[in-house]
Amino acid sequence: MPPQTELSSLVVRPIEPEEETRWKQLMDKHHYLGFRQLVGESMKYVAELNGQWVALLGWGTAAFKCGPRDEWIGWSREQQWRRLIFVTNNSRFLILPGVRIPNLASKILAMNLKRLSADWKAVFGHPIVIAETFVEHTRFAGTCYLAAGWIPLGQTRGFGRNAGKYYHHGLSKTVYVYPLHRKARQLLSSPFLAPELIGGGKPMVDLNKVNLEQSGGLLEQLSQLKDPRKRRGIRHSATSTLAVAVCAVLSGARNFLAIGEWAQDLPQDLLRRLGCRFHPEKQIYIPPSEPTLRRHLQSVDADEFDRIINEWLAQQADPGAVAVDGKTLKGARDSEGKQLHLMSAILHKEGVVVAQTSVDKKTNEITKFKTLLDPLDLNGKVVTADAMHTQVEHAKYLKEQKGADYFFTVKGNQGTLLESIENLDDEDFSP
Repeated sequence: MPPQTELSSLVVRPIEPEEETRWKQLMDKHHYLGFRQLVGESMKYVAELNGQWVALLGWGTAAFKCGPRDEWIGWSREQQWRRLIFVTNNSRFLILPGVRIPNLASKILAMNLKRLSADWKAVFGHPIVIAETFVEHTRFAGTCYLAAGWIPLGQTRGFGRNAGKYYHHGLSKTVYVYPLHRKARQLLSSPFLAPELIGGGKPMVDLNKVNLEQSGGLLEQLSQLKDPRKRRGIRHSATSTLAVAVCAVLSGARNFLAIGEWAQDLPQDLLRRLGCRFHPEKQIYIPPSEPTLRRHLQSVDADEFDRIINEWLAQQADPGAVAVDGKTLKGARDSEGKQLHLMSAILHKEGVVVAQTSVDKKTNEITKFKTLLDPLDLNGKVVTADAMHTQVEHAKYLKEQKGADYFFTVKGNQGTLLESIENLDDEDFSP
């Protein structure tokens, strides 16, 4: 075989469909455990050196229960069952007979791990954030896993699982894990599942860091809203229904159906925290259905709802800068058929709207500047705006009434001011 210096030509890749029979035969013949099949979502890899097969790897469903791993992740039993798909098990790793190259095994593992999550997402639609494996320590030292950066967590108790039942075989193994994401444990143990794990984009707000049920939290703020529904037949409280809807939207849901699906996937602990109805007979918390969420959202006072949510969001972020921006909404019209123009205050870092007001065509954004910002706590913050708002009155308002600083754009509409700025020298600025 090629010497170690030629490991630069090493390739680790998923097998092609026509290679599967060969892969299975080699694994069954040369691996000490033999081979029948990989369980659940699985992938088979081959390592090639100068076109020759030198190693085989098989990845399958993670162990349903594993004390050292579950304790290390820190997830609840319910989270474990729901999120186990983001963990995979390296159930087979075989260096083929006749291959004797120093550091080859750890190099192959490292190369496979580097591409594993992306390959998994391409095939199964979701990433992998933790890889695990079990090493029979009476037979192997696990050196290649340690060299590749895997973390030993402890030993199993010698139980196996077959046909859904556990049995004691007495063979303890060492548990190794490898985080494929720098926040792997946090992603799997946080109350709210990160949207990026299920194909969504980055959320506007991290729901795991916001105040939901404590004093001044989302539930308390939403309790200010008047429930427009008739009391008879109400099963879900207004506060819990709206809280579920708000959290769903902040997690990436963009329509009533998506909000309803998000609600149905909530674990019991979050349903409890969001104040959802407890079913006394079934002894579980029940999420509001999509029709219930839709009807309630359509009947609530939209302006008051918007104000409450904006104020709550502003409290969660503690932004350093707020941008004032106006946009005409394409395809959106008011009750009179006129195109809508909205003026918004947006958190710079998070991109979250914390205040919003409509601008009538009979006026302009300048007259709505104070109306938009009045409800917000801007003390010690910076407000940015385009040239339209480069007004003396706006600057005075921010400094004297709101205790804020400002960063305004200056263009040709402020000719004298623009000329004064252009004539400034470096010495005119404080060091």
